[in-house]
Amino acid sequence: MDNPSFSAGVKAELARIYPEKACCRLAELAAIARLDGTVTIGRDEGLGFYIATEYSAVARKVYRLLKDQFSIEGELTVKRQNRLKRRTLYHISAASSGKTPELLAALGIMTSGRQILPGIKKELIKTKCCRRSYLRGAFLGGGSVSSPDSDYHLELTAGNEKLGEDLAALTNRFTGLNAKLSRRKQSWLVYLKESDQIADFLALIGAHGSLLEFENARVLKGMKNQVNRLVNCETANLEKTVNAAFRQVNGIRLIDERIGLDTLNPSLAQIARLRLDNPEATLKELGELMRPPVGKSGVNHRLRKIEEIAEKLKGC
Repeated sequence: MDNPSFSAGVKAELARIYPEKACCRLAELAAIARLDGTVTIGRDEGLGFYIATEYSAVARKVYRLLKDQFSIEGELTVKRQNRLKRRTLYHISAASSGKTPELLAALGIMTSGRQILPGIKKELIKTKCCRRSYLRGAFLGGGSVSSPDSDYHLELTAGNEKLGEDLAALTNRFTGLNAKLSRRKQSWLVYLKESDQIADFLALIGAHGSLLEFENARVLKGMKNQVNRLVNCETANLEKTVNAAFRQVNGIRLIDERIGLDTLNPSLAQIARLRLDNPEATLKELGELMRPPVGKSGVNHRLRKIEEIAEKLKGC
């Protein structure tokens, strides 16, 4: 379903966007933390928190956001996954800052009483610009989009149903979007399947370069589909014409064997002989060979009469 190169390209583009407003930076970081973050509790019940991502550009952005928003110098470590998946994970930890409880509260992940909040903190998405930033962060943290060369599909992966519901509701606050929610194993997926809606979502979160690539591929795909439809239509029409000519020739030969073509009226006899001599000719071409020339409808009418005569002879 997911085309890693296209999704990675979208994320690389989004990672280069740095919101001017502090509220938008907070919203974006909160979404990334929500989908890619992990809370840990040490032996002394001290809180730890880190964000893990496969994308170096996203890791750099998270590091910068933590520093600018909370004056936290995150500890960045790179981990190589097992040989089969061959993935590299970038871990940005805020554990040593001593600001973990404050950070988790601001990101809407945990209350001061250490209660996990399952959905989106409303204060983070009060304004339209913050809502767009949150969705951008959600895509950076848990989003994927199929290549427009294949089936259209964009999704955001949420860790619980409440977060999935909130992400779907947030997406659908924007005109023209109609995100759906479904469950896949232990995760909840917020997804879009209409190409127009995916294009609108990419524009919404600021992936304008990827949107251009998406639109170009979509136009090319549409042109290919149109050509295929025309070819299929032409093939079907050609097959229909060949079958009709074959049926007409067989009928004319039957008439000739049973009663002779001279028994037909002159106009029918003329078109019958022309069809025998020109089995591959179109109705238009047969009409032009007649004297005087006859239009397609006239030729078709005469050939139908001949077929009716042949059918009657078959029953004799």
